[in-house]
Amino acid sequence: MSTTRSASGSSVALATKRLAIHAIGATHATPLCEYHRRNEAHLARWEPERSPDFYTLGYWTPYVAAVMGEAHVGAGYRFVATRPGERSIVACVNLTGVVRGVFQAATLGYSVDEAHQGQGYGTEAVGAVTQWAFDLLGLHRIEASYQPANERSGRLLRALGFTVEGYARDYLFIDGAWRDHVLTSLVRPKANVR
Repeated sequence: MSTTRSASGSSVALATKRLAIHAIGATHATPLCEYHRRNEAHLARWEPERSPDFYTLGYWTPYVAAVMGEAHVGAGYRFVATRPGERSIVACVNLTGVVRGVFQAATLGYSVDEAHQGQGYGTEAVGAVTQWAFDLLGLHRIEASYQPANERSGRLLRALGFTVEGYARDYLFIDGAWRDHVLTSLVRPKANVR
């Protein structure tokens, strides 16, 4: 994986074998809108209920501005992954709720375009972002949860070394009901601890 930053230090770009992964910026409102429209039915089972404006550019333009502000103050980082030279988003990866001090942790979220499921793109994108979070942000811990029925998500996290830490009943209100979640985390390898 390689990492670059703009002169201002605000724009992060990661490159893996098959993906270009960019911190969300001003040019991503339209591709994000298209990604979520295209995957509305696919993601509905795993994400909160969305209002109709979620699928409009009117939602995504201020969203992008808010995300850029969040990254500027170090509160969260959101990424889109594309195949090199392409505009269409293959996967989204988010690190939110960044806590510093004695915790040095963040919460991980991700999704993969329905047409690209089962091809390893999610594992590649999430792996690059978690490595960046350990190496560049200096985080100690990344937490992620998934619904027990979401076997793909469980396999992705296990493949990256996340370990199960618990089971939360009625954890999040998703797809019209309170859903149980498996709680996992990945702790920075001891060799990389600062």
